[in-house]
Amino acid sequence: MNKSRMDYVKAKAILFPSIILLAIFVYGFIGWSIRTSFSKWDGIIPNYDFAGLENYLYVFSTPRFQQDLLNTLFFTIFFLLLCIGMGLFIANLLDKRLKGTNIFQTLFLFPFAISFVVTGVVWRWIFNPTVGINALLQKIGINVTWGWYTDPTQIGGFHVALVAVFIAAAWQFTGYTMAMFLAGMRGISEDIYEAAHIDGANDRQIFWKIKVPLLRPIILSALIVLGHISLKIFDLVYTMTGPGPAFATDMPGIYMFETTFRGNHYAEGAVISVVMLAMVAVVIVPYLYSSFRKER
Repeated sequence: MNKSRMDYVKAKAILFPSIILLAIFVYGFIGWSIRTSFSKWDGIIPNYDFAGLENYLYVFSTPRFQQDLLNTLFFTIFFLLLCIGMGLFIANLLDKRLKGTNIFQTLFLFPFAISFVVTGVVWRWIFNPTVGINALLQKIGINVTWGWYTDPTQIGGFHVALVAVFIAAAWQFTGYTMAMFLAGMRGISEDIYEAAHIDGANDRQIFWKIKVPLLRPIILSALIVLGHISLKIFDLVYTMTGPGPAFATDMPGIYMFETTFRGNHYAEGAVISVVMLAMVAVVIVPYLYSSFRKER
């Protein structure tokens, strides 16, 4: 056996245990969840009798799940807009290499190192209607009575309580997008900027006509990463607000957790998890397919 063949065999031998574990604990459990979603398992004792689409029809007909899907849509849209918009804005400022840039880079990136659980606990206190930001504003003479995540107000299907969740989530991930965009901007040749300045372009034109177009692949990658995070969000919302008043801040992940592990409705919980998987797959699979095609 030649050396290249031996290296190939060693590589496969090293990867084989990981492949087995991946097949069992990822794809195996995905298959088990799909099977459970079509069963009559309702209670602690398993029951795998085939139920057809009965569980799916029931879950999709529940007002809570319908509201969860709507909340996920609103959360995803505003979360992406805030993270991408603020990330581009901050990265563009830091790209000017002003004094103290390195310090601000660290400050903006620091929240990304914190877990969603910690973020949820901290922002739950900040948006507490009685002791948080409202109390601070009242001390300086601004009378604010907004309930933040306790506000039950609804505007055309949009719950105002979600605003607090948008802010907390964007605070944590804006530094991530800032770092990605800043790295991309620093990779743009200075010759391009110099040519633009010679042609009379100002900073705003350079940003929109040069930086943003060249950053499109990075922006797409950020949208994919943040999109799949927003679709399966659980820990931040659960620790910060829970389902909220009238399910104002409820998400499919919370509904799945409570249905499965508190209500013992395993078939219904499996349906919700399969729907969440499908939503994430809609975002991830086309991107992966496109990436694999480019690599060939």
